[in-house]
Amino acid sequence: MLTDKRIVVTGGTGSLGKVLVRRLLSGELGKPKSIIVFSRDETKQHAMRLAYQSRKAATDEVIYRNFEQLLQFQIGDVRDYHRLSAVLRNADVVFNAAALKQVPSCEYFPFEAVQTNIIGPENMVQAIRENRLPIETVVGISTDKACKPVNVMGMTKAIQERIFVQANMDCPNTRFICVRYGNVLASRGSVIPLFHEQIRSGGPVTITTADMTRFLLSLDKAVDTIFAALKQANRGETFIPRVPSARVIDIAEMLIGKRPIKTVVTGIRPGEKIHEILVSEEEAHRTVERGGYYAIMPMLPELRLPKVTAKTLEEEYSSAANIMAKGDLAKLLKKYKLLVEDRTIFEEELIA
Repeated sequence: MLTDKRIVVTGGTGSLGKVLVRRLLSGELGKPKSIIVFSRDETKQHAMRLAYQSRKAATDEVIYRNFEQLLQFQIGDVRDYHRLSAVLRNADVVFNAAALKQVPSCEYFPFEAVQTNIIGPENMVQAIRENRLPIETVVGISTDKACKPVNVMGMTKAIQERIFVQANMDCPNTRFICVRYGNVLASRGSVIPLFHEQIRSGGPVTITTADMTRFLLSLDKAVDTIFAALKQANRGETFIPRVPSARVIDIAEMLIGKRPIKTVVTGIRPGEKIHEILVSEEEAHRTVERGGYYAIMPMLPELRLPKVTAKTLEEEYSSAANIMAKGDLAKLLKKYKLLVEDRTIFEEELIA
């Protein structure tokens, strides 16, 4: 599917971007002609480049002379229309993983979130439209927080989704699709690394509220969702993974184990939800099962398929439902080596 395709991954040095690049290099969807990691952090790019150089089996085709190799690194920002236009000039498939994603940071600096999460995607659409770029597919990476948003991060991501969906009308030769997923295990800024740090420091472990629940999926499952959308999604559709959820207090209990560490309830942070929602009740009537995932059909009637006979959801898809039993949660944490005594997955290890 991606054989001989020229791929651009914006935000390719982030938690998801690294795993996405690794999976693209694996050839599971075919061997691309080129993969460009486009991001604004030269330090992360350098670290990622060095990490791939140390992999002897891939050195000769992955990276040495940057612009002659399969994996390339380019400095730039999705906020910069002209720089983004240049990197997209020869692309066939684009994965937009560039984002400001930390909820508190976006609350304190809302327009910074607007510039990256809204103006960035609009720059991408404008570049494709005005320069008539021959891009086949753009995949927008979104979040559960875009569903019924209560914080700036979610609001900006919700607008990103609408920008990409509507772009199918302005750029008829390019398929714009989205994926939306919830809490990623051990990703930067997520709760499990925070709990690990608190436990290693002797506690206490801070819980915002005892009722809080979260979807749990691995970075590879997130990439599985991206690949499923790439294979199956129609123009304007948003793909959702079907994954288990857990109470945050149960996660803390599993990580603490038998250690004499207390938990403290601190109250909900600004912009935080008690439960994650991946499909709202308003979206449920246009959401169908699709190969182990949910697909939200576009709101705009011009983009909907004429005859959809599949049964739609009857209620919203929330982390408050299908909560894992503690035994199953413990197995999941052990599977991904996330218990404190295990080797923990951190960002620098994601491409290993």
